[in-house]
Amino acid sequence: MSGPRSGAAAAPDHDLAAAPDGRLAAASDGRLAAASDGRLAAAPDGRLAAVALGGGHGLHATLSALRLLADRGVAGPVTAVVTVADDGGSSGRLRRELGLLPPGDLRMALAALAGEHLAADDVTRATTSADAAGLPWVRLLQHRFGGTGALAGHAVGNLLLAGLMEVLDDPVEALDEVARLIGARGRVLPMACEPLDIEAEVTGLEDDDPQRAHRIRGQVAVASTPGRVRRVRLLPERPEACSDALAAVRSADLLILGPGSWFTSVLPHLLVPELRDALVASPARRVIVLNLAPEPGETAGFSPEQHLAVLAEHAPDLRVDAVLADVGSVTLPDRLHRAAAPLLAPGGRVHLAPVAAADPTTPRHDPAALAAALAAVVADPGARPPPGRDAALPAGAGGRRQA
Repeated sequence: MSGPRSGAAAAPDHDLAAAPDGRLAAASDGRLAAASDGRLAAAPDGRLAAVALGGGHGLHATLSALRLLADRGVAGPVTAVVTVADDGGSSGRLRRELGLLPPGDLRMALAALAGEHLAADDVTRATTSADAAGLPWVRLLQHRFGGTGALAGHAVGNLLLAGLMEVLDDPVEALDEVARLIGARGRVLPMACEPLDIEAEVTGLEDDDPQRAHRIRGQVAVASTPGRVRRVRLLPERPEACSDALAAVRSADLLILGPGSWFTSVLPHLLVPELRDALVASPARRVIVLNLAPEPGETAGFSPEQHLAVLAEHAPDLRVDAVLADVGSVTLPDRLHRAAAPLLAPGGRVHLAPVAAADPTTPRHDPAALAAALAAVVADPGARPPPGRDAALPAGAGGRRQA
C-alpha cells in the first residue's frame, strides 16, 4: 500500500534531475535528455506528457511525485486515469443513492495534483495564485464530516463532485471544473464514465476444500477477502473507456501503472479493452511501480514477483520498459529480475531505488524519492527513448469523451 507523505523538493531556482544516488539534484544544461551519467534535466520545450493509472493512496503517491517533476518542468501535463469501482464508505453511499461514479479516488487524485502533499514550510512559501487559491480548497476537499447524522463520514470533495456531476451531467466536465477551482497541475479522468463492479475468483475459503473457487463481488469484499484472489474481472465485462482518458494514454510520453491495491486499483485498467489495447500499443515509456508490501486481504503473502505474475496473467500482451521497486522491499533481487524478464520490452530492466517513506507504521512511498527514481528511469540510456513531442500538450488536450 502506498500513500501521501511530505517530502522535500529540489531547490526552487534549479531544474530537476535524477542524480546517480537517486536524489533530486540540479541540472545545469536545461535540456531533457539521457546523458551519459543517467541524469534527466528539464527543458521548457521538452516536458514529458505523463499519465498515471491507478486509484486510492497508490495513485496519490505517483501523482504527488509527478507533481514535483511538473513543478520543475520535467513532466507535464500530468493526467490521472482513475478506477471507478469503489463501493465502500462515502463513495459507495453516493454511488448507491445517486447512481454516479464513486468520487473518492477521483477526489484524492485531484488533491495530489493540487499540492496537498506539500510540507508545512512549502505551504507557507506558496506564492503563486494557483498555490494560494488551491491549498485551502484542497484541505476542504479532503475534510470529512464527523457526528452521527446523514453527513457523517462524507468527504466534502465527494459531495462537491457528486453535485457537479448531477448539475453538469458529465463526470469529466465536473472533474475539470474542480481541477480549475483548486489550480490542479493537470487533469483527473475516470477510466470509464459509468460505475463498474469488480468480481474476483477466490480460493482458500473452505478448510476442507481450499482449492474450490468462489466468486466475490464488490471492491470492498475483494479487498478484504480472507481467501486468495486468483483473477478479477469487471462488470459489465467490456466497459467503454472514457474517450478523454483514451486520448491521454495514446498521446503520452510516460505511462505509469501502480502502485496501489493490485487487484482493485491497478489491474482494472487492464480489463477495459480499449484502455488495455492503448497501453499495449503505446510508444511511450511504460513503467510499473511495485508496492512496498503485500496488503492484508487481496494480496496477503504476495511477493513482488507474484504481483508481476498476476499482472501478466491479466494482460499477457503488455510489455513495459521498467519495473520500479523499493530496494528495501525486495529481499531476493535476482528472483525479481527473472520474474520481470518476460514483461520487459527490449532494453527494459528492473530499477531498485530507495522510494519508501520513513514511516514505522504504514508502508508509504515518499513523493520526492519516487520523483527522483522516476526521473532516473526515464533517463535510462539503455531503454527505449520516450517518443517526445515538439511541444507539450495543453492540459485539456484530447478528443471529446463519451459521457
